[in-house]
Amino acid sequence: MTPADPILAAARAIRDADALLITAGAGMGVDSGLPDFRGPEGFWRAYPPYRALGLSFADLACPDTFRRDPALAWGFYGHRLNLYRTTVPHVGFGVLRKWAGRTAHGHFVFTSNVDGQFERAGFDAERIEECHGTIHYMQCASVCCEEIWPADNVTITIDESTMRAVDPLPTCPHCGGLARPNILMFGDGAWIETRTGEQAERLQAWLMDLRDARAKIAIVECGAGTAIPTVRYHSEHVALQLRGTLIRINVREPHGPPGTISIATGAREALERIDAVLTSE
Repeated sequence: MTPADPILAAARAIRDADALLITAGAGMGVDSGLPDFRGPEGFWRAYPPYRALGLSFADLACPDTFRRDPALAWGFYGHRLNLYRTTVPHVGFGVLRKWAGRTAHGHFVFTSNVDGQFERAGFDAERIEECHGTIHYMQCASVCCEEIWPADNVTITIDESTMRAVDPLPTCPHCGGLARPNILMFGDGAWIETRTGEQAERLQAWLMDLRDARAKIAIVECGAGTAIPTVRYHSEHVALQLRGTLIRINVREPHGPPGTISIATGAREALERIDAVLTSE
């Protein structure tokens, strides 16, 4: 390896860091076998019945669909809930946990993924911000109240030939009306963001502590694209404000601001290669 090798540069940044911020988009789950819905073709490859119906990800991931056609909406989200419950996080999650455990000032996770894979991989739920919510919590579709509740007891049966949910559909325990996932959807003015807001407060408090301690932070970003750039913006903002090192792992879009360590591979491959360097030192 040479000093210009981004794998070596990333290993050095992680080795020298006092704190680790892990940020992740949909590409983080690809190595676990999850679809990333990249573009209409990517979405339709994952869900062929929707191609025949001419429905895109945005058509289904919106609160209007729950009002107009609840069985169609829950067919999509119910299938995802069932998929995420059975998916095993890839070994890269374990690598990140190992690195996080070595830092003097700890770690935090910021993710746009709603799949709950970080918690499933053993990360502390109190140190995760899910900026778009999570499929593992429910809320009332008509927002009869501000309460959300775990989806642990929610069971959805799907007719996979039509991708429609079979009755009974989930209901709100307060009003008896339709329930929906506590996820920020497209054009969503009904999302109850209380849980995510509390997560965000904990993350901001941690970042302020790092600033006060003048801690050296490394930001490891995995699979966050530019189509919905929430995660990329957050990574760049923290790197700028705390003078941290941004390690951007992205197969197609690894570029970043000056000083970014860009690695153009999948998340699992990059994390394992970086860890191999750290282990050999």
